[in-house]
Amino acid sequence: MSAPPGSSAGLRPLRSQRLIAYAMGLFLLVALVQVTASILFYEAIDRNALHQDHARRVAELLVVSDRIHRLDPALTARTMSSHYLDVRVDRQPSVTRPDADDAVTRIREHIVAWEPGLAARDIMLSIAPGTAGRQDLVGSMALMDGNWLNFSSRDISSGWPIVLRAIAVTLAITLLCVAFGLYGLHLLVTPLNRLSQATAGLVSDRPAPLEERGPSDIRELFRSFNEMQVRISDLENNQSKSFAAISHDLRTPISRLKLAADFVSDTEISRIVHSSAAEMEAMIMSLQAFLQAEHLESDLSSFDLTALAAGLLERYGAQAALKAPPKAIVRAYREPLELALKPLFDNAVQYGTRLSVTVRSLGEDWVIEIEDDGRGIAEQHFAAVLDPFFRADEARARDTPGFGLGIPTAHRLLTRFGSALSFHKNAIGGTTVRVTVRCATDVITIT
Repeated sequence: MSAPPGSSAGLRPLRSQRLIAYAMGLFLLVALVQVTASILFYEAIDRNALHQDHARRVAELLVVSDRIHRLDPALTARTMSSHYLDVRVDRQPSVTRPDADDAVTRIREHIVAWEPGLAARDIMLSIAPGTAGRQDLVGSMALMDGNWLNFSSRDISSGWPIVLRAIAVTLAITLLCVAFGLYGLHLLVTPLNRLSQATAGLVSDRPAPLEERGPSDIRELFRSFNEMQVRISDLENNQSKSFAAISHDLRTPISRLKLAADFVSDTEISRIVHSSAAEMEAMIMSLQAFLQAEHLESDLSSFDLTALAAGLLERYGAQAALKAPPKAIVRAYREPLELALKPLFDNAVQYGTRLSVTVRSLGEDWVIEIEDDGRGIAEQHFAAVLDPFFRADEARARDTPGFGLGIPTAHRLLTRFGSALSFHKNAIGGTTVRVTVRCATDVITIT
């Protein structure tokens, strides 16, 4: 058994993909938060470590330079200058005022922590622009002979090597966690998707049992579902058989009732008995049609939608008008569509004087619009008329034709085989019934 892609079963893979996309988005959001937090955390650690490194370097410089200068002032600058340090001895300090920046204050505290003897010395520190857009730590310290030791510790702002390594490690761990998370999500979604597909098949007269595999909890769930599916299927089959048996058995007493009515001398009573028996017979036929819609099987075929509509409208003669292209070849389920259109056409003629049918294309699908000139169905009843035995006109007499099963039967047939049914008010106050015939492009399971 197969159905066109417009049926509900065709939407389940899309829902599963959407769930996976939501979960993946959540994983990526968590990963982004983790990476951002890691960057801020490691950058703070790296900057603090960088400040301590510069403080240690400067503290050693100041202590050693002071000792060398006491021995030989000419050796101080040449001996202490290096790739990281630029040292000069001048008559004036290069930094005349200490910088009040928080970073400079912390570096000074680190210098004193490394060499407590420098706490009493006149040391002024600041941050100055360096090469390649970087920043250098510059400073001046008064020497014992009145000169000043001016120095520059290069590149106090580049702390990214440690941060980059931390980011790389964090990203690797995060991607690994996302991969494991997606794999776990796949393991979770797969049985749920199988359960969803099986649930959609509960209304089928041939339910497919789920294979009981996976973790113990999933196996127990599938086992319970299979048992429930069997019970529901048995209940529906028993109900259908009971209705069919009752409908069949009622025909005999109804036939007897009609036969007996012919022997009633009172013409009025005979007419009432005949009409009541005919009404009961019509109700049984409507119920049988509704039950048939629940279990009807059909195959895809190609047919002319215009010819199908024209054939059904012949019985209404001048009351019906058809507006359609000369040919409208579709690949769909002919028998369910034909059985659905009959009660819809009957309803339009029954509650109006004229029936107008329009067949038109809608993308890859086709639409059949059925319009009547009656007073129409109130918009608040558009959903209720799909329920069995609902009658929109609560005040009408019981002898009004119809049992409230025609539209529900049509709706069930159309939805089971991938098409759709909707109601709209038309310009003259009546009702427009719109049947969307979805043409099949692939084959999936009927629900």
